[in-house]
Amino acid sequence: VQLQASGGGLVQAGGSLRLSCVASGRTFRDWDMGWFRQAPGKEREFAAAIRWSGGTTVYGDSVKGRFTISRDNAKNTVYLQMNSLKPDDTAVYYCATTPRTAYSSLTASSSYDYWGQGTQVTVSS
Repeated sequence: VQLQASGGGLVQAGGSLRLSCVASGRTFRDWDMGWFRQAPGKEREFAAAIRWSGGTTVYGDSVKGRFTISRDNAKNTVYLQMNSLKPDDTAVYYCATTPRTAYSSLTASSSYDYWGQGTQVTVSS
């Protein structure tokens, strides 16, 4: 499985970005997808995840209400729409995937088998 993340960039506080992650190599629709982020000097943090069917999503507390995860199985792509961005959202964002897993495991980075290369998001104040 290969994951290619894109869409990062520099944006002012209050702005929006949409990240994309294209998957290849496996049957995308059977895999759960997640977004994590890592800021300099900090541990990797869970942002959002979506079940293989697209019917269930879960968000980290720091992004809840501002970020929306979605997927298009026909395009093998998962998206992260990020609104009302804050300087604290500055990080490298990684997409990750795992075969269908327990809902309670979606927030743990250890649950994911494959990771993309990351895309940098920088929010200026």
